[in-house]
Amino acid sequence: MARRGWLRAPLRRGVDGGGPRARRLTRPLWLLLAVGVFGWTGASDGAGGEARAMDEEIVSEKQAEESHRQDSANLLIFILLLTLTILTIWLFKHRRARFLHETGLAMIYGLLVGLVLRYGIHVPSDVNNVTLSCEVQSSPTTLLVNVSGKFYEYTLKGEISSHELNNVQDNEMLRKVTFDPEVFFNILLPPIIFYAGYSLKRRHFFRNLGSILAYAFLGTAISCFVIGSIMYGCVTLMKVTGQLAGDFYFTDCLLFGAIVSATDPVTVLAIFHELQVDVELYALLFGESVLNDAVAIVLSSSIVAYQPAGDNSHTFDVTAMFKSIGIFLGIFSGSFAMGAATGVVTSYVTKFTKLREFQLLETGLFFLMSWSTFLLAEAWGFTGVVAVLFCGITQAHYTYNNLSTESQHRTKQLFELLNFLAENFIFSYMGLTLFTFQNHVFNPTFVVGAFIAIFLGRAANIYPLSLLLNLGRRSKIGSNFQHMMMFAGLRGAMAFALAIRDTATYARQMMFSTTLLIVFFTVWVFGGGTTAMLSCLHIRVGVDSDQEHLGIPESERRTTKAESAWLFRMWYNFDHNYLKPLLTHSGPPLTTTLPACCGPIARCLTSPQAYENQEQLKDDDSDLILNDGDISLTYGDSTVNTESASSVLKMPLIGNLPLGTMNWSFGEHAWFYLWMILNPP
Repeated sequence: MARRGWLRAPLRRGVDGGGPRARRLTRPLWLLLAVGVFGWTGASDGAGGEARAMDEEIVSEKQAEESHRQDSANLLIFILLLTLTILTIWLFKHRRARFLHETGLAMIYGLLVGLVLRYGIHVPSDVNNVTLSCEVQSSPTTLLVNVSGKFYEYTLKGEISSHELNNVQDNEMLRKVTFDPEVFFNILLPPIIFYAGYSLKRRHFFRNLGSILAYAFLGTAISCFVIGSIMYGCVTLMKVTGQLAGDFYFTDCLLFGAIVSATDPVTVLAIFHELQVDVELYALLFGESVLNDAVAIVLSSSIVAYQPAGDNSHTFDVTAMFKSIGIFLGIFSGSFAMGAATGVVTSYVTKFTKLREFQLLETGLFFLMSWSTFLLAEAWGFTGVVAVLFCGITQAHYTYNNLSTESQHRTKQLFELLNFLAENFIFSYMGLTLFTFQNHVFNPTFVVGAFIAIFLGRAANIYPLSLLLNLGRRSKIGSNFQHMMMFAGLRGAMAFALAIRDTATYARQMMFSTTLLIVFFTVWVFGGGTTAMLSCLHIRVGVDSDQEHLGIPESERRTTKAESAWLFRMWYNFDHNYLKPLLTHSGPPLTTTLPACCGPIARCLTSPQAYENQEQLKDDDSDLILNDGDISLTYGDSTVNTESASSVLKMPLIGNLPLGTMNWSFGEHAWFYLWMILNPP
């Protein structure tokens, strides 16, 4: 016991017997020990947090690298598709095979690749991917998730079926090869539509402009309502038989009618061009398809904008109908004005600057101004397709004359190349989409009804309008031409782009799937049968559009001119005397066509080249459109008409203008030289 007491005594002395001074010394030691312990603990936690952050960064870098590789592989797939298509096209042209066009080939290759991607490739699941489900009443486009105090942003990619929850990785791969619909509208469609307007043979286009406008505007509207009405009856039948799994209204049927009314006979026109088919038929079909796409997209926008007053937005309302008609007219006219204005601005820039001395800059400016027309119209709420189409026509009619020879060749070849690549890319993507799109809705009743509807809608467009147009035409549209136009009503890139732009609802998904089948069938069957149909209908081939009029008697040529241009004689007179000199270096100087009071403005707006060019060429596009005396040239107070060589030649007094300041644009008529011979100085 004594030992135990001794042992405890020093302890008591050390603690209790130290006094206040000992307690003051031991307190900092305890504090230092506590700080050290907590500091070590915090350091270990910080090191663990940094390690976790580093691990997350490494994982994210690996995911980004893997995503980059997959995106590169997806783009490589399309590049290889285009390469294979080009090589096969060469083989077909070498063998002179016309039973299948390049667009049909691109679709077949796309189908094969899509089949392999859908059923032949399986992506192993990633253990780092965890699928959590939570029930919400709506589908937000952006979702913020709080994970241990850190917020992560997730974006909506699309709807997946409940039985595909275990195939998230495969769905992600298929989603990777599915492009945003805006890619088609903003990148792929502009060069296709612009090239259609830029390469337009305006001479034959304006000869048949009345008929083309009737087919494009009135015919497309007739086709839209016929298809919409038939499909509404088909949808009603599906409701009765219980085949409809979602809402499908009459406005949806009209929208489907507008989508599939957009014809794209690129296959037929390519064969027409290769075989040199009768230029009248080519002009009618090409002109209708060019304007038809523009009308279809504006018509679809007007149908989407149909919003009657009241709770039910799908009932008929007269006010809403007239509002939609006003929207159609406003969008079309505004888009037309914007496209023409961009072309005018480009022509002014190329006219009053010396960009032609730097061909690369000139071509670059032309390209950017032309492409920006589409984006400008879309940004302002108009339709870029209409704007870029009329921009192309304006650029070809005015700006093209201001470009240097090298830039003229460059721009033609550049947009021809872009048009070729974009079209084949779209058609190969169509084949791919049949297997990679994850929300297809195929209904046999709807598909069969759609095929019947498009044939009846096309017939209601072509035959009645041709009958009415022939009442006022001396050069009748023959029955063989009408049958060929009926046969050539293929659906293509525009119908596909309009259908894929919105696939959010059940009705839109069914419309997209059916449109895809319609495009496949018309391109393969009708496009492949074009040559046989031309032979069956006894339509002329081997016709040179530039030499066609040489063998026509003069009296018949004059009759054709008088018939085909009666709406445009005043326009061409105004264009030749004022617009061409105002926007280009060709035509008579404005100092000779404008009144004397406008002299300062005329001298400012007339380029020096207009005075320097001694021999102005007659506008090729006015050939076979205007009679020889239809273009009247005004010089000061005198007016000169371009009479034929057999007419009585009268030379008005030109005043004191030196010959070097005048531009003559009379082509083959040498009346000025005859006047000089008959009236020597």
